[in-house]
This record gives sequence, C-alpha cells and structure tokens, in this order.
Amino acid sequence: MRNSTRSQVDPFIVMDVMEAARQAEETGRHIIHMEVGQPSTGAPKGATEALKRALDSDALGYTVALGLPALRARIARLYGEWYNVDLNPERVVITPGSSGGFILAFTALFDSGDRVGIGAPGYPSYRQILKALGMVPVDLPASPENRYQPVPADFAGMDLAGLMVASPANPTGTMLDHASLGALIEAAQGQGASFISDEIYHGLEYEAKAVTALELSDDVYVINSFSKYFSMTGWRAGWLVVPEDHVRVLERIAQNMFICAPHASQVAALAAMDCTEELQANLAVYARNRALMLDGLPKAGFDKIAPPDGAFYIYADVSDLTQDSRAFAAEILDKAGVAVTPGLDFDPLRGATTLRFSYARATADIEEGLARLARFMAERG
Repeated sequence: MRNSTRSQVDPFIVMDVMEAARQAEETGRHIIHMEVGQPSTGAPKGATEALKRALDSDALGYTVALGLPALRARIARLYGEWYNVDLNPERVVITPGSSGGFILAFTALFDSGDRVGIGAPGYPSYRQILKALGMVPVDLPASPENRYQPVPADFAGMDLAGLMVASPANPTGTMLDHASLGALIEAAQGQGASFISDEIYHGLEYEAKAVTALELSDDVYVINSFSKYFSMTGWRAGWLVVPEDHVRVLERIAQNMFICAPHASQVAALAAMDCTEELQANLAVYARNRALMLDGLPKAGFDKIAPPDGAFYIYADVSDLTQDSRAFAAEILDKAGVAVTPGLDFDPLRGATTLRFSYARATADIEEGLARLARFMAERG
C-alpha cells in the first residue's frame, strides 16, 4: 500500500539516541542519560494512592470529552494560585498529554496549507505534527542575542496563520518576560495570526516565575501538561486553555479524535496538583543539578550556552568542536558513556553545531556525567 505525503515526517532524533543508549546498556555498559527530557522521579505518591483507591471503587470508563469537571476546576484554580489569573474552568480542556493538545489546537485553528510560525531552536514535534496535518511549519531562526526566543521582527510580513512559542523553552530553557511575550501576542494578533503558548515547563523555574499568556490576553491558546513539573510523563495527561467561544469546537474534535484523555490519568493528575511538598522537592533537585551543569559544562569545554531560566536543559553551541552534532553525540555516547541530544532535532538549519544536555536525572548521575564529559574532552584534546 502507498503512504500519504503527510506521513513523511522526520524522526524524533532524541528517541533514536535513547535507543542507541538502550542498546549500549544491553551490552552491560552504564550510560548516563542526559538526552531525554524526562524527570527521573515518578508520579507523586498522592497521585498513585488516589488511583489505587479509585481502582477499588470505580470502573474508570470514558469521561466526557472535555475531561473530569473536578480536574478542570482544579486547573483553573492553579492559575489563580500561580499567576493571580481568574480563569473560568469551562475554558479548560483535558488532553492526552501536550501532544494531544497540539493536535487539537492545530486542527481547531488551522486549515491545510496554512503557515504556522515556530521558533528555532524549538521542540521538533511542533514541526512534524503540523506537517502530518497538512500545514506548513515556518521556522523562525531566533538569535542568541534574543536568548533564542522569537521577536516580532522575525515574522514581520510573513502572512502567518499562527505563531507558537514556548517559555520556558525546549531546548534552551530560556523564558519570555511580560514585555517580550506581550509584544509577540500583539504582533501576531496584529497580522491576524492565532497565538499558541506552550507552557509545559511552567513550575520549573529558578530565578523568576514564568509568565502565562493568560496574564496578557484571553484570545490565546495555552498548552500545558502533567509530564514535567508534575513528573507524570507516561500518564499522558495535559490540558488546553482556550477562548470561551472555542470550547465547543475543541469538544467536538476531541470527541471524535480521542473520546477522552485516560480516566485513570485524570484521577491521578487531580491528586498530583496538591502534592506541593514532593513536587517542590523535585524542583530543588533540578536547581542543584542546574548549578552543577552551569559550573561543570564550561569547565569541560562546553562554554557557549544559552541562559537556562527554566525547564531542565542546557543548550550549547559546539561549533568550535564539530560541524556534525549527530556524529559528535554518537562519539560522546561511545567513548564517554553519556547520552546527549544533537541540536538537529530542534533546529534543522543550525542544529549541526549544537547539543542539548538534560539535567532531569538524579544528582549523582549528573555529577558522574559531568566527570565523564570532562575526561572525554580532555582526552579528545
């Protein structure tokens, strides 16, 4: 049978790196994982305990397409707690992870052939999901001077149907302040483009609180997830916040595409939102790891890095070391036993000279990984 042209998406390179690391581990090697953006911790204990209780008393069948009302209400309350935003719970749509949120948002907002701007470097699946849906991703190369975040001049006159930004960003960890985010929203709306804010790394900030687009406008889409701060990657639970007149649109699409997000995950997610002490303890580990990375990577020779305000990544310019980041990452895995991600995942044009390092693992792993990288770089000369 033939394949559609829409199916011709690029591989997610970090997943290929994970597979290479797994194969190395099968031979008995101890690999330090700095490639994947996944917390080393599991779901909060309160979340798993809540699910255990539910399994004894509830069949956990379909929920309504928009999600459990209690979870939608609790998420709305979170916006009051974190940002002093008074959010109507009816605007919250529970999704099967942020990935499900991207599919719903892109389907609701854009037609086939529409051009959607995405910052580069940026999360690679934006580009591939847009392509699979028959839309046209438009990379907006962001400069180091702008902390690898897009600015209005990057898409002036481009006739975009939409603009998607992320703060804190993957792979850089950089954030947009009120003024920068507001300027992007104003510029996008000024040319009739829908604005989508990926806020999946909110809660993982170190020196300043991340700004939600909902502080600045109600005429935006916001995407978030329980994968990162709430440490629930495999549970596949996320959410969208959309304008009130878009809720029914999203509901109809969700009914047909997904029926609903996993009921069990929604039960656990609701409980996770009140596990503040455990979640903040996880954040303290990331903060310690971040400090180690900011000290250890430059000492090892990776000294051209973006300022990581949030998330759990360091994005390094390695143009003085290689012009082939994929081969360089493979060399690091082979000789140092450290898995890192080539920048090609995030920036097809410039990513051959960048690497992303994740510090989401245990602190002992980060310390060992930095020691291995230092030895590797010293031996490499």
